[in-house]
Amino acid sequence: MRKDTIVIREIEAKDNPKIAKAIRSVLVEMGAPKVGTAYEDVALDRMTETYGETNMVYFVVEKNDDIIGGAGIAPLDNYDGNVCELQKMYFMPEARGKGLGTEMMEKCLDFAKQAGFGQCYLETLPYMNDARKLYSKVGFKSIEKPMGNTGHYSCTVWMLKDL
Repeated sequence: MRKDTIVIREIEAKDNPKIAKAIRSVLVEMGAPKVGTAYEDVALDRMTETYGETNMVYFVVEKNDDIIGGAGIAPLDNYDGNVCELQKMYFMPEARGKGLGTEMMEKCLDFAKQAGFGQCYLETLPYMNDARKLYSKVGFKSIEKPMGNTGHYSCTVWMLKDL
């Protein structure tokens, strides 16, 4: 697969079922619990509506009209402060190992800075090693406890980055 056939762009309504399927597929592949993770999020089936405010965005990775990944930025739920959350960053196997994760992180963090957030928070699973390596590479640091209340109680690794 050549990288020049891949586009990272903002989500459109037609992408909703494709990104929901991709995210659920990756969670099943990784053996993630379906409860307490993004798998059961109502937002997953209506991503364009979920990310419709001015201080949030969701990007998809598209290859030949297929959605093979995505990630978003939104204010951190149930938190009083100038913190956003990196949300629902998942890539299908064919999107991995091509530098797309780094490119996606740059797009998301640039958006977060432009939106005026001071910090970016994320939650992940302890065995998602490649994801944790990427997050560390771009400056996320592990923290001791969760921030806000995202409802993803199965995610037990919490990270934060100053923007």
